[in-house]
Amino acid sequence: MTISETSKLSATRPLSARAMIWLGAVTTGVVVTNLFAPQILVGLISRSLVMSEGQAGMISTLTLLGYAIGLLLLVPLVDLVENKRLIMRTLACAVAAALITALAPTALALLVATFILGASCAAIQMMVPLVAAMVPAAQRGQAIGDVMSGLMIGILVSRPLASLIAEAWNWRAYYLVSASAMTVLAAALARTLPSLRPATSASYASLLRSYPKLLWEEPILRVRAWTAALAMAAFTGFWSAVALRLPQPPFNLDANGIALFALVGVAGASATPLAGRWGDRGWARPMLFATHVLMAGSLALCAWAAQLQSHANALLLLALGTILLEIGITTDQTLGRRAINLLRPEARGRLNALFVAIFFVGGAVGAAAASAAWSYGGWTSVCAVSGLFGILGLATDLATRTGTS
Repeated sequence: MTISETSKLSATRPLSARAMIWLGAVTTGVVVTNLFAPQILVGLISRSLVMSEGQAGMISTLTLLGYAIGLLLLVPLVDLVENKRLIMRTLACAVAAALITALAPTALALLVATFILGASCAAIQMMVPLVAAMVPAAQRGQAIGDVMSGLMIGILVSRPLASLIAEAWNWRAYYLVSASAMTVLAAALARTLPSLRPATSASYASLLRSYPKLLWEEPILRVRAWTAALAMAAFTGFWSAVALRLPQPPFNLDANGIALFALVGVAGASATPLAGRWGDRGWARPMLFATHVLMAGSLALCAWAAQLQSHANALLLLALGTILLEIGITTDQTLGRRAINLLRPEARGRLNALFVAIFFVGGAVGAAAASAAWSYGGWTSVCAVSGLFGILGLATDLATRTGTS
C-alpha cells in the first residue's frame, strides 16, 4: 500500500475490517443480481410492455453493455477520486435506475433504465480494490476470496431469485426488491465504509489512455485475466445450455426444478474464501493446476450424468459435477484477483476493470461456443467444449508461473 493509503486506512481499521469485508461481499452479491436477472425476466417484461422480439433481446444486452461501459469509464475513477464518495454515488444511481426500471411505462424507458442500471453495477468492481486496500498484502487473498464468494453466490442465485419473485408477484417486484436491498446496503456503507483517497494526481483522460500500457507492462494481468476468461467461458457455456438439457430425460425438471437446481452451484462458491486463504499461504500454483483439472473433470461428470437411466442418480451426478465446476471456476477467479491486487496500488481500479472486462469477453465466447456445440452435438458437445477451456487453463499453468506467487 502507498503511504497515503496506509494512513487513511489505519484510522478506519478499528471499525472491524472483517465486518467491512463481509458487508462488501453482501453488497456485491446483491448488486450483481441485476446483471443476470433480466435473462430470466425478459419474457415477462416483453409481454407486459408489448415489446418486439428485437426490443426484448436488447434488455439483457443493454444491461451487460452498460456494465462493460461502466467498467471501462467509471471504475478507473477509483484511482482518481475518494473511493467512498464514488461508491455511494454509483450505488445511488443503481437504486434510481432500478426504481425507474420497475416503474417504466414504455419499452424505451425500460431500455434506457436497464442500461444505466448495468453501468451503475460497476460499483461492484469499485468495492474490490477498496477491500484489497483495507488489509495487508499477506491477507489480501483471503479478503478478496470473501468478497468473491458474495459475488459468485449473487450470480448463481440471480436467475432463480428473479424467477421466484416474478412468480409470486410480477417482474416489476424484482426491481423494487433490488432497489430496496441496495438502499439498505448503501445506508450501511455510508456509516461504515472507510475513506480512501488515491495517491495518483493524473487526469481522467490519462487514466483511460493508460489501459493499453497497463496490459502491456503487466504480464501477471495478462496471464491471470486469460485463465479467468477461460474459466468464465466454461461457466457461461455450462449454464447457458444446462437449462435446455434439464427438461429432457433423465432429468425431467420443470421450470421450478430448474430454478432450484441453479442453487446447487452456491455450494461451489463457498470454496472461494478457502482459495483466497490458501493463495496467501503460497499454494497458488498447485491450486491452479488442481482447479483447471477439476474444471475439465467436472464437465466429464456432467456429460456422463446425462447418459444414466436413473433419474435420481443422474441428478446427483450432475449436481456433483456442477458443484465441482463452480469450485474450480471460483478458485481461478479468486487467485487471479489476488494476483492483480498485489500489483500497483495506484492503479487498482484500472487493473480490476481490465481483468473483469477480459473475463467477460471470455464469457461471451463461452456462450457462443456452447450455442454452436448444442446445435452440432447436443449436451455432450457442450460439456466437451466447456471442458476444453479448463484444459487450455491447464496448458497455461504448464507454460508459465506468472501470477502464482
